[in-house]
Amino acid sequence: MDLAIEGKAYINGSFEKCCIGIDQGIISSIKKISKGDEHLDFGNKLILPAGIDVHVHFRDPGMIHKEDFSTGSLAAAFGGISCVFDMPNTIPQTTNLQVLSDKIITLGKKSYVDFGIYSCITNSNIKNTREIGKKCSGFKIYIGSSTNSLQLGTSNLREAFKEVDSAEKPVLIHAEDNQCLNRHKIKERNLVDHLHSRPSECEEKAIMDILESSRNINSKIHICHLSSCEGLELLKNRAENVSCGVTPHHLLLSVEKNLKPQSRYKVNPPLRTSFDREILFEGMRNGFIDMLESDHAPHTLEESDVDFGNAPSGLPGVETMFPLFLYMAKKRMLSFQRLISIICERPAELVGMPKGKIEVGRDADIIVVDLKKDCKIKSECLHSKCGWSPFEGWPAIFPTHVFVRGEKLIEEHEMLGNQGFGRFVGK
Repeated sequence: MDLAIEGKAYINGSFEKCCIGIDQGIISSIKKISKGDEHLDFGNKLILPAGIDVHVHFRDPGMIHKEDFSTGSLAAAFGGISCVFDMPNTIPQTTNLQVLSDKIITLGKKSYVDFGIYSCITNSNIKNTREIGKKCSGFKIYIGSSTNSLQLGTSNLREAFKEVDSAEKPVLIHAEDNQCLNRHKIKERNLVDHLHSRPSECEEKAIMDILESSRNINSKIHICHLSSCEGLELLKNRAENVSCGVTPHHLLLSVEKNLKPQSRYKVNPPLRTSFDREILFEGMRNGFIDMLESDHAPHTLEESDVDFGNAPSGLPGVETMFPLFLYMAKKRMLSFQRLISIICERPAELVGMPKGKIEVGRDADIIVVDLKKDCKIKSECLHSKCGWSPFEGWPAIFPTHVFVRGEKLIEEHEMLGNQGFGRFVGK
């Protein structure tokens, strides 16, 4: 046995004192006592599965002044995330095999953590879905416009789902109806204007179209960054293959909060009311929402600190997502069972990866957490290029140690791993 990790581990829904045996990056045993070539005893610290972020925009290639895969994956690792899935609205956009293949090579040289790459389904490339599905980690569909995105008309949604069914890959959807968005366009001066320009009815319309078009489809369909109470209500009776995610910013921030400068908090879909936020938080706690996703979409301060109407949309969050909610679990604002489900187990199910659980046969992606070591989030201590966090000063608990496939990537908050260690997780 290569490594034995001892401590208070989260196994099958509860914590138990045990020893986790690891061979060649895979969990090989879970026993009361084990011996390995290396033995690490973490005492009463918590041993948890590492998180999986199914929704990041690491801007690589094409916009690497905002972020690249080395800084983005470094931030993910320090936040306890062992695997990330990158969205296709890069430059060039990931819409064909050549761009995808080039991206796999480029990112493979940079990533500290394991990674997947989505391909975008558009009105013009639907017929290529099966071919690119042999290599990509999943698909993304933008029903409504967002930063550097290509759209798919709702009239083509049913055809796209049929093609995805044949490709046997998950499809993630930005659910805002574009015709609805066009009807509500106004001059934006602040967050309230942005909310009015992208009202919840646009999310409702998109979700209704998704649910109708996906009837008798077997593939996994995931609705990204749910933002409204109306959207959540529609999804309460969804089919088993339809899941939904929510971001930390939609759970914790709202337009009523004193967020300054407001241009930094511009995001699609927009921050909504405190009522929406509270309903979403309850939905997350009670099991109606399947997973947390950061939608990490950084911009530089120079780009964001401009006139609101000219500011780009997107917030950073991959490094702070797990730590924020670890602190909330400590304070019993949600259970550890729910936290592990929404950030580890359900994301692993969506993308079909042998990660997300401390279980024999799965990748040894593990974090160690000392609940006594909470801290305040400080942008200067984070690792994204963008240089700021929407959660500056919020309490959080960052993991002390991070293991990816049994390799110690972080020890006592210090990076030991190297760029290029992360593997592409496609088919």
